[in-house]
Amino acid sequence: MFTGIIQEIGHVSDIHGEGDGINLRIDAPRSAPDLQINESVAVNGVCLTVVGRNETSFQVQAVEETLLKSSLRHLHPGDPVNLELPVSLHQRLGGHVVLGHVDRVGIVRRIEPRSTSWMFWVEYPTDMKKYLIPVGSIAIDGVSLTVATIDRDCVGISIIPHTMENTIFRYYKPGSVVNLEFDIIGKYIIQFMELKPTENDGTKDFLTEKHLRELGF
Repeated sequence: MFTGIIQEIGHVSDIHGEGDGINLRIDAPRSAPDLQINESVAVNGVCLTVVGRNETSFQVQAVEETLLKSSLRHLHPGDPVNLELPVSLHQRLGGHVVLGHVDRVGIVRRIEPRSTSWMFWVEYPTDMKKYLIPVGSIAIDGVSLTVATIDRDCVGISIIPHTMENTIFRYYKPGSVVNLEFDIIGKYIIQFMELKPTENDGTKDFLTEKHLRELGF
């Protein structure tokens, strides 16, 4: 599990194919010493398993399904990437609950400089709009962010100078492809609300006045 607080900007030093997947070597002198083989690490918001490491870099594999759903297939040697190590039980949850399970990719459509910040407009698949609420949470390339506003097919995100300086947001331009992970709590609530009990499965619609009274509410 992650919280969307980026700990280092790493750089892809090597990419080579493995079947229909890829193997990535990432230079990360701050993060690599804290990683062990078989542990997880979030690379641009994608949870991957460490398969090799030394004191300044580590290797991860991205299989077919990961490449299909994320922007990792667009990476090239030299590209910067956001890195986050998994949260431990003694850490503060500084962002929100991020699993590293990317839902879809989005596209940066425009960037509006403001006096003390930047507004990024990111196009998202419209069938995912139900998981967005104003001032709710979204992870973009692994960065925990607050939804500032929602347009018909774009979400507006206000980026402060600290985030711009310490993540790869500073490298984005219109057309950049980014990984999107929508709030896991919202996804579970929506699925729960959309489940329709059948007459034969022995379940009841939990959120009805009648059932809540039966439970003593």
